[in-house]
Amino acid sequence: MTEKLPTLVVASHNTGKITEFERILSAWWRIQPQATLGVTAIPETGLSFIENAMLKARHACRETGKAALADDSGLVVPALGGAPGLYSARYSGAGDAANNALLLQNMRALRGERREAFYIAVLVLMHGPEDPAPIVTEGRWYGHIADAPRGHHGFGYDPLFIPQGETRHAAELTHEEKDRMSHRGMAVTQLLKRCRE
Repeated sequence: MTEKLPTLVVASHNTGKITEFERILSAWWRIQPQATLGVTAIPETGLSFIENAMLKARHACRETGKAALADDSGLVVPALGGAPGLYSARYSGAGDAANNALLLQNMRALRGERREAFYIAVLVLMHGPEDPAPIVTEGRWYGHIADAPRGHHGFGYDPLFIPQGETRHAAELTHEEKDRMSHRGMAVTQLLKRCRE
């Protein structure tokens, strides 16, 4: 008989993120999206990825009474002053395809190194709303933005993002490859290491 896994609430309504967490973390926790517990999204009023992740984790802990994992992540294009950045998911206000189209439009005059970009993910694992020492990890995935989308896997800006050392777009990678290489994969690896310490 296998030991029952502890429950970990994921403080997100993003189905792509939840699916990735389920794939990577299901050996350690029973992943429960906050929506299944009736928790609504909290306004992301922080001025950085870490502030937003803290807000979301604390809110989920407070509402559920359970440990919570929050992720705040996005795409950063230095030549655009860091945009889309904190507003990656709502860049256009109309979903992934429109976000990608707006990014291409805003980068149409940029060439070479000015098309460099990176994904960033900040994870916060909080055991309760008053947890004074939450576990915080970060991953960054460097690459550049293509001139046109390609691929059908992943979500967000994956059709446009070409990781360093790759010719394929992130949306052309297998789930296993992305989990191993990505910003979220890196942050989760660090999280598991910290939990074992």
